[in-house]
Amino acid sequence: MAPVTVRDFVVFQGYLDRSAQAAMVEDIRQVASVAPFVQPQTPSGRKMSVRMTSAGRLGWVTDRRGYRYEATHPSGVEWPPIPSAILKLWQDVTSLDRTPDCCLVNYYGEGARMGMHRDHDEGDFSWPVVSVSLGDEALFRMGGSERGGKTESIWLKSGDVVVMGGPARLKYHGVDRLRFGSSTLLPRGGRINLTLRVVSPPADGSGH
Repeated sequence: MAPVTVRDFVVFQGYLDRSAQAAMVEDIRQVASVAPFVQPQTPSGRKMSVRMTSAGRLGWVTDRRGYRYEATHPSGVEWPPIPSAILKLWQDVTSLDRTPDCCLVNYYGEGARMGMHRDHDEGDFSWPVVSVSLGDEALFRMGGSERGGKTESIWLKSGDVVVMGGPARLKYHGVDRLRFGSSTLLPRGGRINLTLRVVSPPADGSGH
């Protein structure tokens, strides 16, 4: 199925079939066995409603010290490598040879949401961010390059993939709510969201 474009966000609906989704969930369980999910705290001290972990060379973290990428989990262990199936998905939807530095994993339980934000802690915005939805449906809101203003929302289902590149790379987006229990992929319900990011430019300074 051809992707649809909404406010410059490219949405591949139903990209992963059920077996691929289940295999990816198992990959994430293996990641979490090394780097367990944590409930992060924003610099203001507010607890986020999602739980997080990461895979790859770097992981995204937040605490009183701010938003940033770190080479280790808060426990001090190194992040596990990004599973090969997730790397293949990145390459298939982006056609890029450059692999992501980070796969941020967010778990949304009942009532969890993600406020409008843009991904801007990376050192090079010329690379896309790829988002993968697994589990319960989520109402994904897309805005513009400035906070506020007109937005548009779509329901993301399990197996959907969103590519945020080009003009969408620094646009605001968020998750307003879940349809908790809408999917049977996760035995206890909820949603896993993966976001794949290139954090820093190539060491040789070359472009794409």
